[in-house]
Amino acid sequence: MVSKEILLEFMREQAYNPMSYKELAAVFDIQSEDMGYFISLLDEMEQYGDVIKTKKRRYAIPERMNLVVGKLQSTQKGFGFIIPDNTELNDVFISASDLNGAMHNDRVIGRMSRKKGNGKRAEGEIIRILERANKEIVGTFESSKNFGFVVSDDKRIKHDIYIPRGEFNGAKDGYKVVTQITRWPEARRNPEGRIMEVLGHKDDIGTDILSIIRKYNLPERFPKKVLRESDNIPDVVSEEEIAKRRDLRHMNIVTIDGADAKDLDDAVSVEKLPNGNYRLGVYIADVTYYVKEGSPLDKEALKRGTSVYLVDRVIPMLPKRLSNGICSLNPNVERLTMSVFMEINTRGQVVNHEIFEGVIKTKERMTYGDVSDILEKEEPELIKRYDYLVEDFKAMEELAGILSRRKNRRGSIDFNFPESKIVLDDEVRPIEIKKAERRIANRIIEEFMIVCNETIAEHMYWLKIPFVYRVHELPDSEKISNFNKFIHNFGYHLKGTSEELHPKALQDLLKKIEGKKEEHIISTLMLRSLRQARYSPENLGHFGLASNYYCHFTSPIRRYPDLQIHRIIREMIREKLNQNRISKLKAIVGNAADHSSERERVAVEAERETDDLKKAEYMSYHIGEEFDGIISSVISFGMFIELENTVEGLVRISSLVDDYYIFDEINHLFRGERTNRTFRIGDEVRIKVFDVNVAQKEIDFIIV
Repeated sequence: MVSKEILLEFMREQAYNPMSYKELAAVFDIQSEDMGYFISLLDEMEQYGDVIKTKKRRYAIPERMNLVVGKLQSTQKGFGFIIPDNTELNDVFISASDLNGAMHNDRVIGRMSRKKGNGKRAEGEIIRILERANKEIVGTFESSKNFGFVVSDDKRIKHDIYIPRGEFNGAKDGYKVVTQITRWPEARRNPEGRIMEVLGHKDDIGTDILSIIRKYNLPERFPKKVLRESDNIPDVVSEEEIAKRRDLRHMNIVTIDGADAKDLDDAVSVEKLPNGNYRLGVYIADVTYYVKEGSPLDKEALKRGTSVYLVDRVIPMLPKRLSNGICSLNPNVERLTMSVFMEINTRGQVVNHEIFEGVIKTKERMTYGDVSDILEKEEPELIKRYDYLVEDFKAMEELAGILSRRKNRRGSIDFNFPESKIVLDDEVRPIEIKKAERRIANRIIEEFMIVCNETIAEHMYWLKIPFVYRVHELPDSEKISNFNKFIHNFGYHLKGTSEELHPKALQDLLKKIEGKKEEHIISTLMLRSLRQARYSPENLGHFGLASNYYCHFTSPIRRYPDLQIHRIIREMIREKLNQNRISKLKAIVGNAADHSSERERVAVEAERETDDLKKAEYMSYHIGEEFDGIISSVISFGMFIELENTVEGLVRISSLVDDYYIFDEINHLFRGERTNRTFRIGDEVRIKVFDVNVAQKEIDFIIV
């Protein structure tokens, strides 16, 4: 029977002209008994947007008909962009008047009204909505005598939702609510809905975070059947299973994590070999021993895709009985692992490796802080407490340095952007915001996990088995070209053409600007010029790491791709990968890669929004106070200032009254018309906190 892939390949051929289903059936010799399935396949492809059916009932792919299929990304200003499914196509601009009822994140078909060229972007109009994304919307309820409406928390959703009187469900003015849409918007008509859940008054403690959880549809509870399954999993490893595995319980194996981490999914060991090489052991929780393919646990883990780390809580991918219990590599208890031994020479090359199922018993639950204090400060009490491990930690530091230098030689890009740590009190109020530490122990684990992920990815690539890779594609040539023009103002230039850019060129630039005034601006714009990393069944390499092979193997407790590839590795080790299984895996890894990439983006947005919320709340306690900051970006109506504690606020250009300032988009600066005074990305400024809107997560500064 013909597949979707074969049909699409046929329609992409240059000589193809749109055909009816009968003509296509004749080409592929579809028999009458299979005709029902064939028509259903075409209908399914049409509904998803893979093919378009013309008015004459003929089928063709969208690109050949001047159409683009993808996801609509709206902006707060009302217009949007279609992000095409076909990654080779550019984003298409859609004006507010051409949205035709489509909302943020809807899957749509757009007709191109102007193709990209002559320095102008591609523009289009939405002609069909394939799938609605916003079936429920979180917002603030406002009522009048006979009706109410909900103003969405997501400012990219411009429509207010009309609520008839009979659908209030107890909602009152100023309350946060979850609204189900009952009628979709049209060109000149707002959507209608009903109140499904009242979350609490917008000013009540906890309502703010709960609103974000509902907005991103993050599942707080596990279904009963998932909890039942996890409750039936034993708390201890059976002697029978231990007997089947390589016993590593005698080894000096430790976990090194943050002090507040509870899901410990990786442990390490390092030994110096007689030949001068190092043997690095990486031991990853064997989650797939407990989470069987197709089980309720597995389906729920795939649905969630990732654990989500919000500012005040974790929404885990797996129930705590697994994530903090039998799967977590807690000290002095037997745990099953997927283990990797790597022999690494003094140049940082993996000269030998072995992948196997093991059983371990970690000696200590170490923290980044304690290991760093041992290595950086030679803290006497810690050295005495962990005397039998100190030499191991020193060997780890040596090996991490070797791996870092090798990564550096090949051109890996290391952005030094600080992450923020938000400290909350018992009532979830932010009492301190500071830069998260990235000390020697953090870097040790980072280097060990990267080399392990590369080793696994390369091993599986050469076996030609379906797999989930972590890929970071080459940057868009136009973005790199614009970036190159910008850095020319500072006297820098990237080596090589934008089409054949090597990451080493960007790494060299980062070294040149280190410690200079323009470092922040150039680093920021460089990062914005790169693509987002994602999961893919194809090995496309990792540009940022300058790595030919990369995957995520080291966190199966909190990331579904890691869990999925553990399952494939186990089948490889146990020699269960026959042709039938391999063909099934192709579909499984494609779905896991796409869905996990999407869930990762949702998690990142939710995490960022809770951080922004608490940063705004923190700054609301400091209105009128002055701080030093650096201009982090410049836009047409103002500039964002980043403070030492990572908080960003906006200085509106209208607040500068000493001159009339002109926006220079190309050079990312404002210039005073009379005084010639400039404000450029990277400039240091002193600001005063002028106003904060916590609900909108907006912080306004003024220049002192």
